[in-house]
Order: sequence, then C-alpha cells, then structure tokens
Amino acid sequence: MTIEGFAPEAVAEIRLRLASVKAEGIRIGFAIESGSRAWGFPSPDSDYDCRFVYVRSEQDHLTLFPHRDVIEFPTVGDIDTGGWDLRKALLLALKGNAVLVEWLKSPIVYEEEIGFRDRLGTLLQEIMVPEKVAQHYIGLMKQHRPDGSAEPVRLKKLLYSIRPAIALEWMRQTDFARLPPMNMLECLADIDLDKDIRATILQLVAVKKETREMGEGVPPAPLTEFLSVSLGRYSDFSVKFREDHGRDKSMQEFADRFYLDEVRRVRP
Repeated sequence: MTIEGFAPEAVAEIRLRLASVKAEGIRIGFAIESGSRAWGFPSPDSDYDCRFVYVRSEQDHLTLFPHRDVIEFPTVGDIDTGGWDLRKALLLALKGNAVLVEWLKSPIVYEEEIGFRDRLGTLLQEIMVPEKVAQHYIGLMKQHRPDGSAEPVRLKKLLYSIRPAIALEWMRQTDFARLPPMNMLECLADIDLDKDIRATILQLVAVKKETREMGEGVPPAPLTEFLSVSLGRYSDFSVKFREDHGRDKSMQEFADRFYLDEVRRVRP
C-alpha cells in the first residue's frame, strides 16, 4: 500500500496539521503512516495513523519551562495524528522500544527532511540492541494474546498478538542480528513457517481487508498453537539476556551527540 491509495481529503488534512507544526519553527524529521495500514492488514475503515518525529530549535531548549515531548492533535473522524520529540524517541529506543525503528521502516511516508531518516537509521543500527527489541515484542505478544480458553475473541486483536510473534520469529531466524521490517507480511514472506500457520494468518488478513467489522470467533487452532510455542520459547528470554552496562553507556553517549547535532543543525 502507498499513500496514492489513501483518501485525498485525509492526506490533505494530515499535511495541514504537519504544516501547522512547522509554522511554529519546529523541524519535522519525517512523518509516516503507522498502525494497521503500515503493518499490512488494514480494514476498509482503518484509521489514518500519522506519526512523526520532530526537533525543536536550540532556542526552544533555553527555557526554565521545558516544552512537552509530544505534539498531539484531536482525533477527528478517522484521522489520528501525533508526534514525538526526537529526545523522547531516542530515550525510548535506548530502552529497546521498537516504535521508533518501526516508524523509520514504515513504507508509507507523508513527508521527510532530506537525509534525516538516513542519519537516524545509521544511529539506530548502533544503539538498538536486538535483544532489547525482542523484549519489546514479547511484551506486545503477551499483552494481546488470547487467554487460552475456548471462548471467542476479537479477531482483530488476534492479529495484534500474531504481529509481534512473527517479528520475533523473523529475529530468531536471523540470529537476532537485525531488526525486522514493520510490515508483518514482509516478515512472514522472509521466514520458514508451517504451511498451515502461514495459510491461516494470510486468511485472517484477507478477511480483515474485506470487512469493516471482523467480529469475534474462536482462535484458529494453528494460531493458538503458534502463539503457545512462541510464548514458551520466550518465557525466560529476559533471564538469558544480560545487560552490558559499558555498552549501554557508550550507546547513550552516541545518541546524545546525535541529538545535539540535530538540535543545532541549520533548518532546511
């Protein structure tokens, strides 16, 4: 999916919001589509989830009263727009939060400052520890997983647990050496997976793309088994992963220099 397939009025409204941010002297490094459209399984009525990373001027930092580290717009209809200050984004990335790297890899871009994503991507290769990112996905999988009963569940939410499980499988099969694509279908295409599990996931995605309301249902057996195996495989992952405080300090210093450079960078 590309921005060309979006409702023109939605794209126009999002770009108006982004323009209002820049009118205040704030740089927008990039603005992308997040959520189900970028994950590869939108519904006909999916929201437009625009997310952006911004950088305030050096002058904005010289104040006794710091600015908020988020910019939020009211959600109107199906348009949801919000951004993170680069400082907030980097601090979360250092903790292993995968949101920033997912935004960076989003295939759907509203706008970007030339060179910003390349610079940020180079930084993230240095400071994003794959094991920490895996812990992020483990948390998401646990948060959204079905409770294991035979009761019906929201099928839309089932995909929210499958997505991080697929990302984890992608990372495992690449020896946790790289970070996964944002789009779940890209991850799925790159990994070895039981054919029944793969077919069931693709069928669920196809249903979501065709209907405005997926409703509830009993989780398909192949997906229940897949999630069960994934949860078992990563149940003690945090125990196996040991923090390296020397490495963490080095990454913090690297990220700090990057942040200062961006704040001081001449506006384009």
